[in-house]
Amino acid sequence: MAETLLYNALREAIDEEMGRDPTVYVLGEDVGHYGGSYKVTKDLYKKYGELRVLDTPIAENSFTGMAVGSAMTGLRPIIEGMNMGFLLLAFNQIANNAGMLRYTSGGNFKIPMVIRGPGGVGRQLGAEHSQRLEAYFQGVPGLKMVACSTPYNAKGLLKAAIRDDNPVLFFEHVLLYNLKQDLPDEEYILPLNRAEIVRPGKDVTILTYSRMRHHVMQAVKTLTKEGYDPEVIDLISLKPLDFETIGPSIQKTHRVIIVEECMKSGGIGAELTASINDRLFDELDAPVLRMASQDIPTPYNGMLENLTIVQPPQIVEAVKKMVGGKI
Repeated sequence: MAETLLYNALREAIDEEMGRDPTVYVLGEDVGHYGGSYKVTKDLYKKYGELRVLDTPIAENSFTGMAVGSAMTGLRPIIEGMNMGFLLLAFNQIANNAGMLRYTSGGNFKIPMVIRGPGGVGRQLGAEHSQRLEAYFQGVPGLKMVACSTPYNAKGLLKAAIRDDNPVLFFEHVLLYNLKQDLPDEEYILPLNRAEIVRPGKDVTILTYSRMRHHVMQAVKTLTKEGYDPEVIDLISLKPLDFETIGPSIQKTHRVIIVEECMKSGGIGAELTASINDRLFDELDAPVLRMASQDIPTPYNGMLENLTIVQPPQIVEAVKKMVGGKI
């Protein structure tokens, strides 16, 4: 076991897969000599050359389209968005091309590509650099969406995403890159379509993902001291949702709180709520509670920024109210 930072876990995954498979390559802005905006690709160009760690112009739609074309012809591109919000410039290439070509070609083409990079609300990065794209892309057919939350799952999930024959949107949170964890020395790969039961419990099921996993676990420390027993599930797979894990938990606790950093309108929590009501309505002892970011552009002001997202004390209060029958 070796203690590893999350950004280094991602780098190890890319390095191992590039060493294993010569068709894997990286492209994006400043991924080569600069090593990526958060150093996920640091020094990889020295090892693999500038054609496999390819610095691109500031032209997201162009290099994403190029990546789709290369995936159609047998390569396995890894796109790094310097900031995930910038990839809205490539929405057409991701949605109409990457997501649909396997279907519209009658299966003649595979699109094995990963689109990854930093996103989420950081510390005073401003509205344009605080985007969460999961709500934008969850309605696009043909895409898989994964959100890593720890160094361990970041490495195992990224390796699986690189090997997958479908386009995978791989969400990393800008404030988790320096998270530390001991990783196994031996190789491991994690499934892209499975949630993780972070903490078993019996009182209420808390569904969360990405950075909010850590906000939830901060709240759980307070709740357990006061006698509450929440079950915490990290969704990991945002598309498809893992109801093989979610369902049995709700059948046990009969209460659900969803905690996300995405906006409430049309977010992952909205889809989860609808799916839970469709599948498990009779199991619920209380309405599903969604806790999400305010539906506004993220303010630059630090105090206002904190007010837009869910904080641990709010989660504590919500669990107490729900378990106490006050919701």
